[in-house]
Amino acid sequence: MKWNKFTLKTRSQVEDIVISTLAEAGVEGVEIEDKVPLTEEDKKQMFVDILPQGPEDDGIAYLSFYLEEGEDKSALLERVKEALEELRGFVDIGEGTITESETEDKDWINNWKEYFHQFYVDDILIIPSWEEVSEEDKDKMIIHIDPGTAFGTGMHETTQLCMRQLKKHVGPDTQLLDVGTGSGILSITALKLGAAHAVGTDLDPCALSAAVENMETNGIPKERMEVLIGNIIDDPAVQDAVGYEKYDIAVANILAEVLVPLTPEIGKHLKPGGLYITSGILDEKEETVKNAVEAAGLLVEEITHQGEWVCITARKKRG
Repeated sequence: MKWNKFTLKTRSQVEDIVISTLAEAGVEGVEIEDKVPLTEEDKKQMFVDILPQGPEDDGIAYLSFYLEEGEDKSALLERVKEALEELRGFVDIGEGTITESETEDKDWINNWKEYFHQFYVDDILIIPSWEEVSEEDKDKMIIHIDPGTAFGTGMHETTQLCMRQLKKHVGPDTQLLDVGTGSGILSITALKLGAAHAVGTDLDPCALSAAVENMETNGIPKERMEVLIGNIIDDPAVQDAVGYEKYDIAVANILAEVLVPLTPEIGKHLKPGGLYITSGILDEKEETVKNAVEAAGLLVEEITHQGEWVCITARKKRG
C-alpha cells in the first residue's frame, strides 16, 4: 500500500506539545525521528532486540504522519497549519515546515534489517532469512529467523537465557507452551532440539504470520506448532484452547509486570513436574517474580543471569 507522508521539522525540546497539537488537529499517529539519546530506563522498558547507537542530539525532531493514497489531505493540512501557527504564539517550535513525500509499507517495516546479522547463542547459529549460511557453519544447529513486525531475533539477553534453559531441558517427547511467542524463536529452538509439539500464544496478530513464516523457513511442519492470538491471563477461550496440565515446559519471555499475573495461570497448564522457564526480568525485579513463582506453588530450581537480566526456572510440584 502506498501512503502520503508528511514530515514536520521542529525542535526536539517541544516535540511532546507539538504532537499534542497535531492530535487536536486530527492527526491520528506520529512517527518521531530525533537524536535525543535514550535513557537507561527507556532502554529497559523498550525490551527490544535491536537497539542501534545513534548520533549526538542536534535539537531537531522530525514528526511524520501518514495518509492513505487518495485520502483527502487538504482539510487536515489546513487544520494542522492553523494549529501550528497558533502554537507559535506561545512556544518556539523551530522551523515548522511540512514536507510531503510518498512511501510504502515496506519502507519502514524493513529498514531495521541493516542492524540484524547472523550470530551465535553458544553453539546455535541464529541467521536472518536474508543472509546465507557459510560452508563452515552448515553442520551447526541453525535457526533462520525473520522477526517481521514481531519481537524476537535472539539478540536480546532474555531470549538467550531462555534458549539456554531449553537446551538443558527439552527432550524428544516435550510438549511446549510458549507465552508471548513473537517471532516464534523459542518454540522453533525447542522443536529443533527435538520437542514433539509447541503451542505459542501472543497478543499481537503480527506474531501469527511471523511465527508461521519462520516455521516454514526452518522446515518445521505446521502440525508441530500452533499459534493462538489472545491473552492467556484472562481469556477463557485461549486458556481452554491451550489446554490444561498438558505441557512439560512453559516458557515466557515477557516483562516482570506481566509475569506476576501470568504465573498463577501457567501452573494450570503444566503437567505435574513440568518446568516453567521465564525471563524478561530486570535484576531489580528478580525477587518480585521469584515471590510470584513461589506463591503460585512452583519450586524454584535455578536462577541465571546475563547482564542485568534474569531467568527463573521453576518446577510444578508432583501430585
